Amino acid sequence: MTASSLSGRKVLLIVGGGIAGYKALELTRLLKKAGAEVMSLLTPAGAEFVTPMSLAALTGHPVRQALFMPEDETAMGHIELSRWADLVVVAPATAGLIAKAANGLADDLASTTLLATDKKVLLAPAMNVRMWLHPAVQANVERLKSFDGFHGVAVVGPDEGEMACGEFGPGRMAEPAVILDEIARLLAGPDGRPLTGKTAVVTAGPTFEPIDPVRGLTNRSSGKQGYAVAAALAELGAEVTLISGPVALEAPVGVTRLWVEAATEMKAAVEAHLPADIAVMSAAVADWRVDGVASGKIKKKPGGPPSLALIENPDILAGVSAPGPKRPGLVVGFAAETSDLEANARAKLSKKGCDWIVGNDVSDDVFGSDGNTVTLFTRDGAEPWPRQSKGEVARKIAQRIADHFKA
Repeated sequence: MTASSLSGRKVLLIVGGGIAGYKALELTRLLKKAGAEVMSLLTPAGAEFVTPMSLAALTGHPVRQALFMPEDETAMGHIELSRWADLVVVAPATAGLIAKAANGLADDLASTTLLATDKKVLLAPAMNVRMWLHPAVQANVERLKSFDGFHGVAVVGPDEGEMACGEFGPGRMAEPAVILDEIARLLAGPDGRPLTGKTAVVTAGPTFEPIDPVRGLTNRSSGKQGYAVAAALAELGAEVTLISGPVALEAPVGVTRLWVEAATEMKAAVEAHLPADIAVMSAAVADWRVDGVASGKIKKKPGGPPSLALIENPDILAGVSAPGPKRPGLVVGFAAETSDLEANARAKLSKKGCDWIVGNDVSDDVFGSDGNTVTLFTRDGAEPWPRQSKGEVARKIAQRIADHFKA
């Protein structure tokens, strides 16, 4: 099922509080355009940002707002509402709504409906970056996704970027078009997660090659793109192991993260988690390391800086791509280039033996930013993608991977 064809599907949209509530109106419009029937539930906090009249006009249905409405509850309205839908979407999903659902609290219409539903729930979180990264919020999301026998909770986003409060980081609600695509995936099959049953190994961030106890060689990498890819694969159902160099990022929800430092440690961690169905090697692995790490801090001496003998690090991507019983079914490499992107990416695709290369020109403002412009190189050609958030790039990569295995 594609997002352009949701004809006859029923979506219950729960609109929580927050400035991102305005995106719920656009999501409603897109759902209706795709042929879905939409009913809406507006929380008291949500009504501070979105008017009931706006939602009613777009959905063509009255907006439910209160738990104790005689005209609804005489027929157990919250039960009927929760069972009517094929999918329940919470957008924006606030920290409060997530906490109530995770802990079985039911003191208003939204939380009661979430507890009573027997359908899958899609959360589109939106909150301040520090709220999203708080261990309690992360634990609540994990709790919702882990209930045995539960109908299931999927999460789309949040994206990284500037908040309404002026802070930066993860917490922005996913764009309506992205949420629409996730809705289509969830309604497409038994559970709508096309990578369910697949295993994936993702590398991200830089490696750090010590010179002495206080110095080292490294590459510039925030790890944001690799972490986003790991999260996107997990959202599509894959069992993801993220092998990360030193970065200042929280582990994505639903992903197992392993910390490494040097390239040799990353190589060993990757090999320990093969065979796998999917390998996405996005880490910025240092090409060289020092031949013999000093046991103590190297001091300045007359005559200038010391000479460092460098040796090549192992080629992790080439090793993973090599034919053999442990080779993943799909190996995706990354090429960060400052010039001649296509020529260099195609040369890397051929030399390393991987299946795809995601190439990006890093001569512009890429490192540490929330946006990226990439080109997907395969044996069949090149597919340039417009500049978009790293989260959107990751979801596009994950969907292409899902399409590959489906084909």
